Amino acid sequence: MKELCKKAVEEIKDEYGTYTEEVLIEKMELIVREGMTDEEIRDSLIQVSLELTTDMEPNWQKIAARLYVEKLYDEVKKNRGLDSTKDLYKNFYGFVRELVDNKLYGKYILENYTEEDIKELEKVIKPERDFLFTYSGIKLLSGRYLVENFNREVLELPQQMFMGIAMHLAIPEKKENRLYWAKRFYDVLSSLKATMATPTMSNARKPFYQLSSCFIDTVNDSLKGIYKSLDNFSEVSKFGGGMGIYIGKIRALGSPIRGFKGASGGIIPWVKLFNDTAIAVDQLGVRNGSVAIWLDAWHKDLPEFLQIRTNNGDDRKKAHDVFPGLCYPDLFWRLAENDIDADWNMMCPHEIKNVKGYSLEDFYGEEWEKRYYECVEDDRIEKRVMKVKDIVRLIIKSAAETGTPFAFYRDTVNKMNPNKHKGMIYSSNLCTEIMQNMSPMDIQQTEIIDENGDKIIVEKTKAGDFVVCNLSSVVLGNIDVTSEEEIEYVVETQIRGMDNVIDLNYYSVPYAEVTNKRYRAVGLGTSGYHHMLANNRIHFTDEKHKDFVDKVYENINYYAIKASMKIAKEKGRYKEFEGSDWENGQYFELRDYKSERWNLLREEIKSYGMRNGYLMAVAPNGSTATLAGTSEGVDPVMSRFWLEEKKGSIVPKTAPGLSEETYWYYNSAYNIDQIWCVQMNGVRQRHIDQGQSFNLYITTNYTMRQIMNLYIEACKRGVKSIYYVRSKSLTVGDCESCSA
Repeated sequence: MKELCKKAVEEIKDEYGTYTEEVLIEKMELIVREGMTDEEIRDSLIQVSLELTTDMEPNWQKIAARLYVEKLYDEVKKNRGLDSTKDLYKNFYGFVRELVDNKLYGKYILENYTEEDIKELEKVIKPERDFLFTYSGIKLLSGRYLVENFNREVLELPQQMFMGIAMHLAIPEKKENRLYWAKRFYDVLSSLKATMATPTMSNARKPFYQLSSCFIDTVNDSLKGIYKSLDNFSEVSKFGGGMGIYIGKIRALGSPIRGFKGASGGIIPWVKLFNDTAIAVDQLGVRNGSVAIWLDAWHKDLPEFLQIRTNNGDDRKKAHDVFPGLCYPDLFWRLAENDIDADWNMMCPHEIKNVKGYSLEDFYGEEWEKRYYECVEDDRIEKRVMKVKDIVRLIIKSAAETGTPFAFYRDTVNKMNPNKHKGMIYSSNLCTEIMQNMSPMDIQQTEIIDENGDKIIVEKTKAGDFVVCNLSSVVLGNIDVTSEEEIEYVVETQIRGMDNVIDLNYYSVPYAEVTNKRYRAVGLGTSGYHHMLANNRIHFTDEKHKDFVDKVYENINYYAIKASMKIAKEKGRYKEFEGSDWENGQYFELRDYKSERWNLLREEIKSYGMRNGYLMAVAPNGSTATLAGTSEGVDPVMSRFWLEEKKGSIVPKTAPGLSEETYWYYNSAYNIDQIWCVQMNGVRQRHIDQGQSFNLYITTNYTMRQIMNLYIEACKRGVKSIYYVRSKSLTVGDCESCSA
């Protein structure tokens, strides 16, 4: 036991200071009993190391992590029938061959890589990078991401996983470049400088590889359209994807059906169907399906929609397992700021279309406001009128109680949409960061075809824009953000990897493939935001924060765009490039990009095009931030030190890289003025063509007016969305589908 304690501390004491084996021995002597195996002693050592972890001595976690890696090595050695730990990372080709033969790796790996190729790749595998993980990171990786046999026994080690992912992502490259890109993907991922989305990390290299995180569908106002969207959701959920569903086109309660007045049951029955589908079709047996339902703030069924998750009222009208989101025009928040007693008119989209001949939801900005007031003044359209302040009260009451509805600022989103020439963005996805052109499918006709005497029924459907999220994140806390060379290397690698995901992906819904290959949209995000600030000794509320992150995100965007342009030069531009803001230069004008380097890049794009119609989106990064040992997304940390309870165990966690030098740079999210966070969101948003998964953190000291002012400030600052409103008295779940 004493030898194990000495070894555990010996490996990190020079790096982390005064951690001594005497402390472990003293604690272990209270636990160790006669007859304990070495494995049991090691498990106890891990537990003791975790119990010693505090905000003043955070690096006991490192000891626990190292011990856990050794435990993992022993498990894999046993499960693979190896004699020595030294053999674990030897004969990578034999390992791949065995997993392909056992149908645990896809056979496409050996179809695209020769034995010599795989032996060449083995040379760059770095086993020492297994020790970069925190305890929470390596435990999560072991439990969720590493390949297991059919008896649920782990066979794969972390660096084999990273190389397997890298090999899969490099398959679309030309043969002469494939090994180069496989090595580069491996380098960036294994060094934890970037992460791919959870579905990519989990499923790349496997026989069934749904690699995308989340999907968005637009529901048409017809029985066939609604049920087709339900069918699409069930197919996506079956393969582990989450969905955003826009229902703003569905007619309201009491609207006519085929001319019969009062026939429509409104949106709530359909919301309940999506709710029940999420429960019935779970995500690979691991958890319920995840779905966000989006509605316009002017829809007639708004008040009922705002109560679907609250605990009071008629339970027959509840949908506790969906996540509601509201799509706001700027007008709503201008009235909230300047004329809160003004009337707000809610109308049925079906009735507007019948009377006015257009769909109000198909417009934004000044044109939307003009048509909204046209509808308000038209006596043929029935109105449901409430004071703005009463609707705001309902919104904030729901947000404080449930953390929802999510917020989507539709005018800003569509104004900044680089592909506005080809469509409209009605809403976002499950985690509020994806913002791409959307449109409903059109089920046109059903035909009966005779094939050798058999009657085949064929349904013809015109595909709409069914949005797909292909995500990855740069781990800002694990790179030198002041080095443009490093930013360029990591960003270019990730853009290439995500672009390849589009061609590699298994599409459970054909409409997703059509849209994905039409726009080739990707979502490069960031994790480790607060970690980055602490590394650079910048307080969250420091004035330096603004200029610092403005420069960081401009650089990330610049190199992302440059990377996409270079791939377009090599492989071709996305189909809808002509007429886009990328081509006509509006993209750069709207963001005030006028420096010499931007002007040169702008001219190159005009010549060569862009490979990807959308480029950046910041996901919540819950799981993958844990893997990378960094802070989640763009939010401040919740605390310097906290205890996390998962599946019956309590694990101490600290802010990333916590030390004497960084300690005071980690302010709790609940102690930071949220107006400041909103403003910093606006600074970053200029450089992000899609959105950010951005949370508000409130305490019981916040008044309703203060919360309303956060929404108003977000609207004024060009923020595109707000995810959860997180209250100290409220626990809300993370989106695991979009954990990029």
